[in-house]
This record gives sequence, structure tokens and C-alpha cells, in this order.
Amino acid sequence: MSGVLRDQQSALTLHLRDPRGQPAPEGLEPRRLQIYRDLLFNNLRSLLGGSFPVLLQVLDADEWDALCRRYFIEHRCASPLFTEVAGEFVQWLQQQPSLPRPFLAELAHYEWVELALQSSEARPLPAGGAGFDPWQDPLARSALAWPLVYAWPVQQIGAGFQPESPPPEPTCLLARRVADGSIVFSQLSPLAGALLAQLDDAVARSGADHLRQLAEAHGLDIAALEQPGRALLTQLQATGVIGPARPTGS
Repeated sequence: MSGVLRDQQSALTLHLRDPRGQPAPEGLEPRRLQIYRDLLFNNLRSLLGGSFPVLLQVLDADEWDALCRRYFIEHRCASPLFTEVAGEFVQWLQQQPSLPRPFLAELAHYEWVELALQSSEARPLPAGGAGFDPWQDPLARSALAWPLVYAWPVQQIGAGFQPESPPPEPTCLLARRVADGSIVFSQLSPLAGALLAQLDDAVARSGADHLRQLAEAHGLDIAALEQPGRALLTQLQATGVIGPARPTGS
């Protein structure tokens, strides 16, 4: 490719992304340029809109168009797959110093989680059978069950509720893909959230060891924590959130 042609293509690309800020290359028919400008931007805006329906509820049309245009101008996608564009949009939002709503980055992540879990190729954990005891045996968290912590109450945000400041306590949620492929969100207790966060440790440990660590970290009585801890482990196992840790190398 000659340097002249490369420069022309670069100038055209810059103009298509940012028509107001970058001049159109000379010699191109304005009508054709307009078709390309509209086609590319409308495709991106439609793709993102389908992935983030709640964002469309909280932003007016001009705000949404401006946000999509900023993304189109500033971001260079690392993947050519349309299914990855939403994830890159979330990452871009998380890097922005200012957004039209202060909760926008977390809300977008919350919406993206459903898409990511639906398309995940991870397999459920084995049930463990009658011989598995989550109190005594090493545990693992299912790759299809994600503990989430947000500063904003993202599950409540919509057209009718747009808080201006985050609440004093964080929002702890669990997103999981169930057997029929649907995604279920549920509120996590502080104990459940802390336990699931610990399950990402490199070394698999028993439920009793995890609860003991939590008790020591928070100055609690392990004996008082055993009964609710056992009940929590049973519930998490029954819903497929936890299961037996796979042997190393399997």
C-alpha cells in the first residue's frame, strides 16, 4: 500500500469517526460520505443500545448519542467481534473522569454481566454427590456464579430512580446462570459476599476454614458463626454456586 493511499484511508477513517472535528478527504462525494457516516455510527449506536437497555432509560436521546459518539471517536476496539464491543464499552466507561450520570459505569457493568454470563462457555461445577460436605471438603465457586460489589444500587436504577449520591453501604449481588440458560440476580448478605470473595483464593479450602478466616478477620466468635455458616454453605451448594474443588491439573 502506498503512503498516499494509506494517508487517504487514515483521513477517511478519522472523518467517519469524528465528522465535526476531522475534515473529509478531498475528492469524495458528500452524499456518499454521509451514507457511510450514518451507516457506521447508527450500527454502533444500535448495537450498544441493544446491550444496555437501562442506560437508554436513564439517558435522553441527545445524551446517548453524545456518549456513543465519544466512544466512537476515542476508543479503538481490540476485538473485531460484535459480542465483545459491549465489554469494551464498559471498560471505556470505567476509565472516563466524567459521565452524564455518576452511576453510569457501574450500571453498564451490571447490564453487561448478563450478556457475559449468557455467552460464557464455562461449565457448571459437579454436584459433588452424597459424599461431599461443603463444611469439611475443599470448595470452589462456579465460573457461572459471579459475586458483584457496587457503590450504587444498580439493580434499582431506571427511568424512575436515578440517585445523585451512593448509599452508605455497598450493594452486594450474585449473578448466576441457571440450568435453563437464564441469568438470575440476587442480593448477597455480607457473610455470603465475603465468603464468595475468598473462594477466589489460589488454594482450595473447606467451608470451615473459610468461615474461620472470616471470623478472625472480623473479630467474631467462630462457634457463633458455625450454624449460619453451615446453612449458607448448604444453600450455595444447592443452587450450584459452590461445589467440590477440582483436583489440580484436572
